[in-house]
Amino acid sequence: MRILLLTDNYPPESSPPALRCSMHAKRWVERGCHVNIVTSFPNFPEGKVFGGYRQSLFKRETLDTVDVLRVPTLIFANSGTLLRIADFLSYMVTSSIASLFVKRPDVVVATSPQFFTAVAGWFVSRVYRRPFVFEIRDLWPDSIVAVGAMKEGLAIRLVRRLEQYLYRKADLIITVTSAFRDILIARGIDGRKIAVVTNGIDTAQLTPGPAPAELRRKLGLEGKSVVSYIGTVGMAHGLQLILDAAEAVRERLPEIQFVIVGSGAELQELREQADRRGLANVTFVGRVAHAEVLEYWRLSDVTLVLLKDTPLFRTVIPSKVFEAMATGTPIITNVHGELQTILEPLDAAEIIPPDDLTALVAAIERLLHDPVRRQQLSAAAVRGAKRFDRTALADDVLKALQRLVSRSQSSPGP
Repeated sequence: MRILLLTDNYPPESSPPALRCSMHAKRWVERGCHVNIVTSFPNFPEGKVFGGYRQSLFKRETLDTVDVLRVPTLIFANSGTLLRIADFLSYMVTSSIASLFVKRPDVVVATSPQFFTAVAGWFVSRVYRRPFVFEIRDLWPDSIVAVGAMKEGLAIRLVRRLEQYLYRKADLIITVTSAFRDILIARGIDGRKIAVVTNGIDTAQLTPGPAPAELRRKLGLEGKSVVSYIGTVGMAHGLQLILDAAEAVRERLPEIQFVIVGSGAELQELREQADRRGLANVTFVGRVAHAEVLEYWRLSDVTLVLLKDTPLFRTVIPSKVFEAMATGTPIITNVHGELQTILEPLDAAEIIPPDDLTALVAAIERLLHDPVRRQQLSAAAVRGAKRFDRTALADDVLKALQRLVSRSQSSPGP
């Protein structure tokens, strides 16, 4: 089976969409499929093309046995909402054109959260007269409204209409949470064409282990208790709360060091705030290669999984939680809803009220002073992570694609 996968994010980027697409594509190749990836030049989240790459008309490469075709896009460093939308639209155009120069696929898959990727996927599927699969990792434009990047208005209403049109036209929809599926059904989408396949992790690669002494020395963390945040530093995450917690404990608990690993739209603002407030107990590491992330998980005594408190974010499962679970890193989270239904039965995290500084500080202090509880959370998380092995999840997606292609080949063409 030939699979054409359109995604704006792909390694060497290390965002959850990039890693999910990469792992799935590699697994599908192992299972005998031919996979073509059409993606942009790596630039997320800083909005700068990664070292070793330079934008050109098209660039073909093979990464881990997967054929990758990179297309040029409008890239803006630290851009606002309108410039980012221009970037998204440019990918829609260039990926649509480039996809016409690959061998005809049996199925076309387009993955969000970059919504306009789906427009390109639908267009290409119509040209090739092949089934269109829409993978929904984020409800867009709801998510940009939820974080305040745009307000409800004509533009959002028009995008919602386009969104609904694509949902109806998709031959198969894959969502990463059951809550997303319920929302789509409530909007009139046939539940029979919606499959739920969660995010996951490579459980063979991400394992518990001792804290790396060299990294601890490099960051000046000898004798410190490390409270980490590892992931995108974006508008959705409400990381101001970490700075508030750091300020609340710096005099009383000087042994605690908050370590923020990652980059994104809010990183510079948080750095400037930390400087203004004199928060020497906050360390900003910036973006690290995904191969190095394991060391930071192992370095962490406790990790934070945070999101702003909006109804939409109660439907999501932040991908970082699976990495934390697999590495046995004790978790404190203020994310309720879908994530809570996973963690609570496992007793794999301390779940606190959203946007509650007092509760966050109390949970941090409680866990750092209770090694037995940390070990309980760690063991429960590692056991629970086995349910989210990415290889098995890639197989689940492939089975759904195979069923769809089989049906399309046995029915009359459009």
